[in-house]
Amino acid sequence: MNPVLTKADLVSGLRQRDPSLSRPLATQLADAFFEEIILALEKGETVKISGLGSFRRRRKKERPGRNPKTGVSTLVTSRNVVLFQASQKLKLQLKNQKR
Repeated sequence: MNPVLTKADLVSGLRQRDPSLSRPLATQLADAFFEEIILALEKGETVKISGLGSFRRRRKKERPGRNPKTGVSTLVTSRNVVLFQASQKLKLQLKNQKR
């Protein structure tokens, strides 16, 4: 099994659940789903997906940093980052999973 789940894998999974779904339509559905999440995060909204978790955007402040290779000090600019918090249901499911 591939250790990375790709969008193509998601599209394939959608088509396995509903064989009448064409590949282009399944791709459009996946794209629309991700686009809605991205648009909500761009607006600063929190995205909560039941059973999975929530995504939110946070602004990281400017801070001093250091290049680990050269040791040269530099300033790391402020930026937006996306945070994910797993739901209790997902945490419990992963905790109980056999390796």
